[in-house]
Amino acid sequence: MKSIPVLSARGLVKRYGEALALDGADFDLYPGEILVIAGEAGSGCSTLLSALSGAVEPEAGEIRVWGEPARFREPREALLAGLESVGLRPALIGRLSVLDNFFLGREVRRRDVFGRAFRMLDRAAMKRIAEAMLLDTAPDFPSNLDQAVACLPLFDRRILEIARAVAFASQAVLLDEPTVGLDEAQARCVVDLILEVKARGLAIAVASGEAPAVWSIADRIHIQRRGRRYAVVDPTSTGPAALMELMAGRRGGLWAGAEILV
Repeated sequence: MKSIPVLSARGLVKRYGEALALDGADFDLYPGEILVIAGEAGSGCSTLLSALSGAVEPEAGEIRVWGEPARFREPREALLAGLESVGLRPALIGRLSVLDNFFLGREVRRRDVFGRAFRMLDRAAMKRIAEAMLLDTAPDFPSNLDQAVACLPLFDRRILEIARAVAFASQAVLLDEPTVGLDEAQARCVVDLILEVKARGLAIAVASGEAPAVWSIADRIHIQRRGRRYAVVDPTSTGPAALMELMAGRRGGLWAGAEILV
């Protein structure tokens, strides 16, 4: 593993009123790895990913991309740094088509006078690009890109968001609980898509509190507890039961002899 993380953070602090969501949180995501962030409810997993993706701005601490300081005051700044994210709440507009949602904020303009003067979209080019990208990352996705996203079931909306993130990411993908609300077969499809991200050479961080199927493909597991990084472990040295113990703050018991990396 390379010594310089793609994305790292030190001492992140974030409050919501009286609640301290991040209390000096640290984070490291290395090139080409799957890092699972696991923690009990209220441990700050989602807030950590939100801070790293620009969805919230921490009150203190530092974020670095390839070792260089970065400040994300809004998601677009993280996107420009090559970081794509998918939150727990869908970031799709139901009344718009699959195609329009795929390119939301990144539309392709026509190159002629109509594009320059009237900002008309090159929808034919957009459809060709989207079809190729979706076929590459999610070959079973519905082929009708003109249908409204509101007509899609939850699973297809989740796949659309993840496929969009994979298509446009150049550094890393951040996923918050991507298997929540899905059945076992659907969750397996998401896991396969996560493995596809890794195969493309991208780093991926996945917040997943109770999903052994996701834990099983991790290269490292970051345990988040009470707003900070509690430990980082080697998943090959443990199992789900031991992981649950560590999430609860117990380093003994099932964890005796397990390799704790941080």
